[in-house]
Amino acid sequence: MRPRVLTLANQKGGVGKTTTAINLATALAAVGERVLLIDVDPQGNASTGLGLSRKGRDISSLEVLLGEADIAQAITATEVPNVAVVPSVMDLLGLELTIADQADRAFRLRDAINKIEEDGLQIDARPITYVLIDCPPSLNLLTINALAAADAVIVPMQCEFFALEGLSQLLQTIEQIRTALNPSLYIQGVVMTMYDGRNNLSDQVLNDVRGELGDLVYDTVIPRNVRLSEAPSYGKPALLYDLKCAGSQAYLKLATEVIRRERQLNAA
Repeated sequence: MRPRVLTLANQKGGVGKTTTAINLATALAAVGERVLLIDVDPQGNASTGLGLSRKGRDISSLEVLLGEADIAQAITATEVPNVAVVPSVMDLLGLELTIADQADRAFRLRDAINKIEEDGLQIDARPITYVLIDCPPSLNLLTINALAAADAVIVPMQCEFFALEGLSQLLQTIEQIRTALNPSLYIQGVVMTMYDGRNNLSDQVLNDVRGELGDLVYDTVIPRNVRLSEAPSYGKPALLYDLKCAGSQAYLKLATEVIRRERQLNAA
């Protein structure tokens, strides 16, 4: 079976997108999925957060997008069971200039991911079931590639006053991608991050977003949590750094919710 491809996107920075990518991948793996995380953010934080040093990224998502390597060549094992990564490098910043005049510039990542099933790629001797794509915090060609390749989008959104600012632009972009490049693309859900129950503003924002987007918003809310912030400095997802912390438990709940929505879609 072709793995399900979920892109994590939000053009606003600092919303917990990469934290969600790392920990959702780990949580999905913890419940039995085999997850490939493709890092197309030039900052490469998702790769670092899974323990990959910057010196050990000989074949990266850059080579994949340039057509110089297949995903099979770029996959790198991690210390997380059932999770592998295609790492990112800073040179991705120059990709847009390199392929801007190519007719297939928006479909490079989609075409590469389609080979996962063809090549029978596996993680821990079993087929890959989910591909997560971590995007840069901007709506550039890298993000367009990620959206064109995706079955669905997960939108992390911070529980603060400007949460809805820019969301309309992102929704408009997703609609444009659906119309022009990927007719089957849809938003699987919006996950509210950095929730602080001691702060009335967090509740107000959460209620406003739920009122605006309804069932698109996941029931699971990711709390503001010190352990989530500390874990990347140790090159580990929070679920390996401190499984019992509130942030880790929230991502486990989010993973079950993501899987449930996927199953409901397949049942329909």
